Amino acid sequence: MQPTLQHLFLKLRDAFREAKLAEPETDARYLVAAAVGVEPKMLPLHYDQVSGPEIVQKLEKQAALRLGGMPVGRILGQRDFWGLTFTLSEETLEPRPDTEVLVEATLDYCLNHGGLQKDWVFADIGSGTGAIAIALLTELPNARAVAVDVSEDALLTTRRNAISNGVGERLYPVRASYLTALAPAFDFIVSNPPYIKEEVVKELSVEVKNHDPIVALSGGPDGLDAYRELIGDGAHLLRQDGALLLEIGWDQQLLLRQLIENSSLTHAECRQDLGGNDRVVLAKSTQPNGC
Repeated sequence: MQPTLQHLFLKLRDAFREAKLAEPETDARYLVAAAVGVEPKMLPLHYDQVSGPEIVQKLEKQAALRLGGMPVGRILGQRDFWGLTFTLSEETLEPRPDTEVLVEATLDYCLNHGGLQKDWVFADIGSGTGAIAIALLTELPNARAVAVDVSEDALLTTRRNAISNGVGERLYPVRASYLTALAPAFDFIVSNPPYIKEEVVKELSVEVKNHDPIVALSGGPDGLDAYRELIGDGAHLLRQDGALLLEIGWDQQLLLRQLIENSSLTHAECRQDLGGNDRVVLAKSTQPNGC
């Protein structure tokens, strides 16, 4: 007798619990739902469905991968972010829920400086999957974005995700290092750059250090290499009153404030994530840059 989807879900959940995975229920739900082609939140409505042997075999292989440390997003080749689905590739990070705070902070900035309908022009530096830029483009219907990444693989992934999420005509991929290929004038620049100290990268979980690209994680000896580039070169690319919005590590606000105070940008605010940790810093340009 073939098992029901509920049986398969409970079997995976219990195995993941025994292995002390962080989110056993969520991991099991996503794998079973993907195996049968339903939305994860709708899986309980299909619990009575009987699975075929091919589904059982597929889930056994995926369970082994998960128990071996591979994240669910890597197993499925995609990850949800801001209610959208993003394909992953070898040289992209998995978009994570904390980064949605950066999207929220950027949308609030837009609301307070012309509204969501304005013809915004912005850049996403280190675009990876394109999650940040694409999420913003879905909320800013008249905006255009330049997506910058040093990796060709990442830019191809960004492009595919932009098309699949309906904003491909308003996103322009550019292969470059940080801001080197850009010229004035942008309304705002967003980035979730590598900001983990080199020594801390070695201590990350197996799920992260074995499956995410290290170049997208390591921010150098003090974790600030990328910020020095973005803050040092960002001001001249922004329109007057333009903003640089950066995701940061939980312990980096004071260091970022010092970098900003030593630049021609003005520190405006820091926003926390749901855990109460500092997550996003916003700095503004007060200089007219020929715009």
